[in-house]
Amino acid sequence: MEDVTLKVKICGNTNVDDALCAAEAGADMLGFIFYPKSPRSVDVPTAKAIVSAIRQAMPAGQPAPRMVGVFVNASLATISATLAEANLDWAQLHGDESPDMLRQAFAALQGRVYKALKAGAVAVDDYVLTSTPALLLDANHPNLYGGSGLRADATIAGQVARRCNLLLAGGLTPDNVNEAIRAIRPWGVDVASGVEASPGRKDHAKLRAFVKAAKRVNSG
Repeated sequence: MEDVTLKVKICGNTNVDDALCAAEAGADMLGFIFYPKSPRSVDVPTAKAIVSAIRQAMPAGQPAPRMVGVFVNASLATISATLAEANLDWAQLHGDESPDMLRQAFAALQGRVYKALKAGAVAVDDYVLTSTPALLLDANHPNLYGGSGLRADATIAGQVARRCNLLLAGGLTPDNVNEAIRAIRPWGVDVASGVEASPGRKDHAKLRAFVKAAKRVNSG
């Protein structure tokens, strides 16, 4: 039977303490950003160390969150090598990657990839995959590739969520995530800046509150 429980991705992890807090709170996915211009960027050795620590810390019988590398306009060779070296599960392509490049990545990574788009920036049809998630939708900021704190267009997001397994991002916080989920009905939600004490450092109380609020939708 398909697991329809809403998924939570905590992105922009830069240290073990934050990632462990997210895993213990019930996050389903942890994101690591390999984009040097991001204030949440990490290098491959750091990500590898965090991933290893989290997997070792998980209680027996409890699966670790899926580990996601976030890439902006990186080559397929770089993406493949980084996933292998850091022991990551998935790649999130968050730049200006073309549909052709996405299809190449989907084949090369055996389906372990999905595209992030800015809501309203391009038509989504050519970017929706059969993977789960099938697509991430973020706010349409003219200069940033995510982490802007702006909300994604709810009308567009709702339309996309009815068509595929959508991972919703953009301006989500512990205070608004439950409302956004009920309005849009995504497959999952993604947060970075909305649970931070400062760029690259999580506020653990906000992080726990976010996961709790998101998961509350499943219990009514």
